[in-house]
Amino acid sequence: MFATSSLTGSKPEQYAQLLDQARGLVHGESDRIANAANLSALIYHAVPDLNWAGFYLFDGTELVVGPFQGLPACVRIPLHKGVCGAAATERVTQRIDDVDAFPGHIACDSASRSELVVPLVKDGALIGVLDLDSPLLARFDADDQAGLEAIAAVFVDALR
Repeated sequence: MFATSSLTGSKPEQYAQLLDQARGLVHGESDRIANAANLSALIYHAVPDLNWAGFYLFDGTELVVGPFQGLPACVRIPLHKGVCGAAATERVTQRIDDVDAFPGHIACDSASRSELVVPLVKDGALIGVLDLDSPLLARFDADDQAGLEAIAAVFVDALR
């Protein structure tokens, strides 16, 4: 059974604790849906000021919504559209302070003001993206990016 614990210390220390929890959640499990569901819930409930946290999985053509926490989301995202499409295509984390200023932003939830999207790549193949939205402008900083990239790596490493 998984038991949450309160995160303490600086933001990097909190992400280190969250990373340990993420490793515990996926330990011995390689199913991408199960792991994405648990990690979405973990992130959503541990990271403050989020209105959406989840996964879009690549189906060979486009990104398709996977497990998430938050309001219902866009179901399909073409690789050439929005912040998620940019992360998937460029295979570089996208940290966007103001989504309204991002060309081609897809507004699945009009309350979202900033976004962090981490590409998920295993052995050179695109798996999908980890997507976090916040109703606050400039919610995500370099510590958030590093912490969430580490959690995304836990997800990818658990895949077989």
